[in-house]
Amino acid sequence: MRQIVLDTESTGFEPSQGHRLVEIGCIEVFNYLPTGRIFHQYINPERDIPLGAFEVHGLSREFLSDYPVFKDIAHSFIDFIEDSELIIHNAKFDMKFLNFELVRYGHKEIDYSRAIDTLQMARKKFPGSPVSLDALCKKFGVNNANRKLHGALLDAELLAEVYLELMGGRQPDLKIASIKEQDGDAINEIITSEKVLPARNFAPSEQEITDHTKYVEKIANPIWRETKNS
Repeated sequence: MRQIVLDTESTGFEPSQGHRLVEIGCIEVFNYLPTGRIFHQYINPERDIPLGAFEVHGLSREFLSDYPVFKDIAHSFIDFIEDSELIIHNAKFDMKFLNFELVRYGHKEIDYSRAIDTLQMARKKFPGSPVSLDALCKKFGVNNANRKLHGALLDAELLAEVYLELMGGRQPDLKIASIKEQDGDAINEIITSEKVLPARNFAPSEQEITDHTKYVEKIANPIWRETKNS
């Protein structure tokens, strides 16, 4: 299952008021684990950077002036995310900016149904508790010591780890992963709880034995022969 963990940085809060994206960071994950493939791009917003935004991400107008505008990186971004689910912390904010820029340059909007909002996930899992990215990193023991300023790629990397924890940890699909400090009998009970076929209570026929012998002869070092000789 391919998913994209995504984060953005911007000049402000509202694209309809002239604010623009300044950075996009994406991490590709398969089955909740990062693959190592990333998409990272600084973007020239073609406008000033308000002090409040600069204090959040540290990206100046001078620094960003050497990077391409959104229309020049739109195809690369679209090609990277393909039709994958998007894992975003506060998805409405990031998608509002992404869709504004995409439509502005003649591209199709990203349907909001593609987004999994980890902010909403965390609020349901920890009602009444702080659920910022920093708070979740602390709760799950994710090292965010390098997060002095917000950065789209760094935040996407941290969010990938947080999302894995929100999904249940390193083995989100295994029942055993949720067992904490239980004895072997408890684990064995879970492993053997699935329906199994009853043991065969009659001997194989002569024809079955002949067919099996012919089949075994076709296999290099068959385990049946090792069992018989032991």
